[in-house]
Amino acid sequence: MKTTLFLAVDGGNSKTDIVLGTVHGEVLAFLRGPGSSPHSLGVPGAIRLLDALVADARLVGGVAPQTPVAQASVFLAGADLPVEVERLHKEVAALSWAERSTVDNDTFALLRAGTSIPDAIAVVCGAGINCVGRAADGRTARFPSLGEISGDWGGGQHLGKLALWHAARGEDGRGPATELSAAVAVHFGRSTVEQVSAALHLGEIHSDRVYELSPVLFAVAASGDRVATGVVREQAEEILALHRVAAGRLGLQAKRHAVVLGGGVLHARHPMLHDAVLAGIRVAAPLAEVTVVSDPPATGAALLALDVLGAAPDVEPKLREALRRPPATAASEAAA
Repeated sequence: MKTTLFLAVDGGNSKTDIVLGTVHGEVLAFLRGPGSSPHSLGVPGAIRLLDALVADARLVGGVAPQTPVAQASVFLAGADLPVEVERLHKEVAALSWAERSTVDNDTFALLRAGTSIPDAIAVVCGAGINCVGRAADGRTARFPSLGEISGDWGGGQHLGKLALWHAARGEDGRGPATELSAAVAVHFGRSTVEQVSAALHLGEIHSDRVYELSPVLFAVAASGDRVATGVVREQAEEILALHRVAAGRLGLQAKRHAVVLGGGVLHARHPMLHDAVLAGIRVAAPLAEVTVVSDPPATGAALLALDVLGAAPDVEPKLREALRRPPATAASEAAA
């Protein structure tokens, strides 16, 4: 008897997970390659990488290139605007990975990884910040998520920059004194924040390392520092604003619905941030059920593929368990 196959992709800025499996929840291949965001690689570069990773997954899973796959569910960072989603879907469909294909933003994969409840909202706060929601009737809510140009605030990269900004101003007197000044200098092995700023300017410290200051900010806030505490509270308010707007668009404020929190900043469960978010959601939506997602977003991508295929309900726990093991590293030729 022919086994129905699915392909699932969770493509982020720093990594891409590929799952090849059966409608019965068996995982034939679970691989990880480099980031595949079209914002970073361009659409042609992202598609080339994904095509190589899919071929690698077929090889590892023992599935010949001519063997049909029923459903490909592809969720990518950088699939933000409708025009971007449409173009990526056309590119994926043209590769004939599967008989049917779905393409959308990777936050929808995180949402499904966190819950099977039809009415649900996901807020991801990792390097950046985003929010999507879905209703049982098929309606969705989403944001452009293009950074500051679309009104975004927060996420680890932004928090790291704010930690440095407040540290510099606290040190030279333009802003209120803050323990961030000493903490930032120590983190980079310098005596002053001014030295840190100079090292960043001269390339002695790579600019990407500013992201490392996000946990420094939370540590200083936990000590009671007023400046750091203010930033953390503002991040909580932004997360609550995303949920509030998405819930309003979908009419979920007074209904039972799931709220899935994900991304590195939220997954860390920093008490000041976590407690403020939980308290705010309880006030805004008393029937909401909040969870911090623990399964990888690739699980959500795979479950969404199985949803399309009408898989039996008992398949979900089997698949979740299978994808809790670490993925294998993609072959070098696929990751190039």
